[in-house]
Amino acid sequence: MANRISLNGTSYHGAGAISEIVNEINNYGFKKAFVASDPDLIKFGVTKKVTDLLDEAGIPYEIYSDIKPNPTIENVKNGVEAFKKSNADCIVAIGGGSSMDTSKAIGIIINNPEFEDVRSLEGVAPTKNPCVPIIAVPTTAGTAAEVTINYVITDVEKERKFVCVDPHDMPIVAVVDPEMMASMPKGLTASTGMDALTHAIEGYTTKAAWEMTDMFHLEAIRLISKNLRGAVENTKEGREGMALGQYIAGMGFSNVGLGIDHAMAHTLSAHYDTPHGVACAMFLPISMEFNREYTGERLREVARAMGVEGVDNMSQEEYRDAAIAAVKKLSSDVGIPTTLDKIKEEDLNQLAEDALNDACYPGNPREATKEQVIEMFRMLMVK
Repeated sequence: MANRISLNGTSYHGAGAISEIVNEINNYGFKKAFVASDPDLIKFGVTKKVTDLLDEAGIPYEIYSDIKPNPTIENVKNGVEAFKKSNADCIVAIGGGSSMDTSKAIGIIINNPEFEDVRSLEGVAPTKNPCVPIIAVPTTAGTAAEVTINYVITDVEKERKFVCVDPHDMPIVAVVDPEMMASMPKGLTASTGMDALTHAIEGYTTKAAWEMTDMFHLEAIRLISKNLRGAVENTKEGREGMALGQYIAGMGFSNVGLGIDHAMAHTLSAHYDTPHGVACAMFLPISMEFNREYTGERLREVARAMGVEGVDNMSQEEYRDAAIAAVKKLSSDVGIPTTLDKIKEEDLNQLAEDALNDACYPGNPREATKEQVIEMFRMLMVK
């Protein structure tokens, strides 16, 4: 079986990279931009950093901001109608995963109208056409949606998130500028950073992992472990390291999938509106412990990439313990909680069923029973 790698055609990295957006719009010959960004980014002037450049260059645009932190089917439907009325020919997605996921769904439906029922995009939808061209500008260091073929939409009516996997949704250009991330509050920096670490560790231990994605994931683990604490304190070096680390993690996991951590995290967010990164971070040591006997020597390399010394002199059990301990320490240092008081015993059966039906679960290296998944959810309950 061939291993496929899908990446952006072009990506820009480093402070001031957003200055390239105008050049890319002009080089492609786009006439009008549909700027998708969430209300908070507009309120605090982050989106304006990009729209000011468009204004200076005389590029017309229309802003769409009906985007929730866990974007909904309604956000997508409203966005599709707004795009049709705008007469735009490209999308500039500014924000975290919510803005970029919404943009991907809008762009796919516009160019594949037979999928106007947003639910029909779940899983690997057989779309025929690339989505409306997207220039993606992340403002968080975590989701890597700017370089992935995935997006996640919340079905409020059914209290579930569904994952869509489609190479046709890949942004044509990614602009990863750490200065666009400098206004992130500590909590968001921590949770999105731990989401990125989860991408890297799950991607490295998933069933489909192979040499090229291993290269991405191990470097991402190293960069995130080295820089997340600094990013939370808003240091220049920390921001720059996290901007690169989360992108590299996306280069890997987008091409090999994830596992049970993300399956449970999606479920937690759908039922309780828990921030995705927080959910991933809380489940990361739990899922690593669950999978440990199915990871061979890989947790030794995770421990090494996280800065643990002396791993070559450790037994298999010792380096597995060390990797999990390093994750717990980093998570604690950046203020991630370990429990969620919203989880109720009567919810556990449905939570487990939803997690096992999530599109990320099949990539997990170990099969899980419903009872085992219930127990992992129970570990987050307040005693």
